[in-house]
Amino acid sequence: MQTVRTVRIAEGTIASEAFGDPADPPVIMIMGGAASMLWWPEAFCKRLAERGRFVIRYDQRDTGLSTHYPPGQPGYGIEDVVDDAFALLDAYGISSAHLVGFSLGGMIGQVAALKHPQRVLSLTLISSSPIGGDRTRLPASGDAWLKHMSAEVDFADRAATVDYMVEDSRLVAGTAGPFDAIGMRAFIERDFDRSGGYLSSANHSVLFNIRQDWRDRFHLMHVPLLVIHGTADPVFPHEHGEALAHNVANSRLLTLEGGGHELHPVHWNQMIGGIIGHTDSMKSKATRQIKERKRT
Repeated sequence: MQTVRTVRIAEGTIASEAFGDPADPPVIMIMGGAASMLWWPEAFCKRLAERGRFVIRYDQRDTGLSTHYPPGQPGYGIEDVVDDAFALLDAYGISSAHLVGFSLGGMIGQVAALKHPQRVLSLTLISSSPIGGDRTRLPASGDAWLKHMSAEVDFADRAATVDYMVEDSRLVAGTAGPFDAIGMRAFIERDFDRSGGYLSSANHSVLFNIRQDWRDRFHLMHVPLLVIHGTADPVFPHEHGEALAHNVANSRLLTLEGGGHELHPVHWNQMIGGIIGHTDSMKSKATRQIKERKRT
């Protein structure tokens, strides 16, 4: 079963899409910065659902069909988007869920696990980085990608924006599989049109401003953690994933050889298998909560 739902938040709406049986353990997919829920491929979500998970992906603020804010005036911070994730759970009648976050979405997941640990059954972080701890020895992003990020782009120009985003996707791709430039261009054009453009996408830069008290509490995060990280990630090199797994108790690192800052199909079997195995350990607890929810 596949359903679309619009969820009200304090300052607007969040668009979401669910896959699978609501009676199965819930998995909330939190995408990275400036990326709509479409960056969680539909086929990826369906394969998770086929393995017995109720999968929900959603557009964060300033992406996709969710509420957009004026460029440079987001009016929200990371705690607001964390609250959005829990508002999504409330709208679906879910008391707690497994969270899967990609890149910046993984940082949002870390704050969520610290803010409301009782509502986070487990956490999976893909191509992400620690929000706290000793980050002084973590390598910086690759020079080519950083140079690309500093380029001036007219995001009101559809063609220029699509060209820029295709090149961005090429630069963050890993070495384990070929980069599909044609397919990526078609996808970005579809995402651009669905989102009404990317003018507000840069607003997500504010989400990296994580309060120091959350950073200081990073070592207290105790939800079961799976870290999935590629060895060829130029945005957050593999050492970032190692630091996550090393500094959080009850964690495991799944390394993707040649994986970049992406969800490349060549690694889907590993990633989906890892998520299923990780969430299986908490399945009985989630099932009990679902039964209790149905009785009320």
